Amino acid sequence: MADQNQQKKGSSRRRRRQNAKAKQTKPVDLWRPVPPLAEVRPITPASDPTALLRSLGEPPSPLPGAAEIAVAQVVDRAAGLATALAAAGGLLAMPGDDPDDDTSTEA
Repeated sequence: MADQNQQKKGSSRRRRRQNAKAKQTKPVDLWRPVPPLAEVRPITPASDPTALLRSLGEPPSPLPGAAEIAVAQVVDRAAGLATALAAAGGLLAMPGDDPDDDTSTEA
């Protein structure tokens, strides 16, 4: 009986080792050629970054309006940082750059 238990344990160990070997993945070639990136388009900052947030309604909070204000401040800050990064990278769209843009100030 003890012999059978040891045989079962031994065979299950072998199966686990075989399964572990079978699950090993092949290494990925990190230096393989990649396709070229798409043309970069200028980034236009959102005129109202909190619009989506407001469209979701008031967040549940014991203090009415407090959570909404706090989350709106975070969204505004994130939008400001994203605009600054786009400007630093030379990717910020300027008004009048796009012929389809209706925000240009030309009369």
